Amino acid sequence: MDMTNGHRITIEEGTTAVRVVRDGQLLAESSRPLELRETGCPVRYYLPPEDVRTELLVASDTTTHCPFKGDASYWSVPGAADLVWAYHEPKDDVAAIKDHFCFYDTEVVTAA
Repeated sequence: MDMTNGHRITIEEGTTAVRVVRDGQLLAESSRPLELRETGCPVRYYLPPEDVRTELLVASDTTTHCPFKGDASYWSVPGAADLVWAYHEPKDDVAAIKDHFCFYDTEVVTAA
């Protein structure tokens, strides 16, 4: 979808299995991520909450606003503040990512 001024966001069901490991601990593993492509940004993998070890995440006070996606909430793990975010009320154009988790460090998202 073309948002404004040539800014595009596309969301597709991913075909790549992804794992997120931090300090040797598996935080998430999914064979069904959503792949979000946004103008000027790397591909981001949004993982269903069932595929994320949410018990290892600690809610942060951090929030950010994206004019195209909405307001994001963040979680941390020991030694990595605000490592992951999710949109609880995304804008209609990106509703598919609602409550899916996205990990900030692209290095921790690898093909399984």
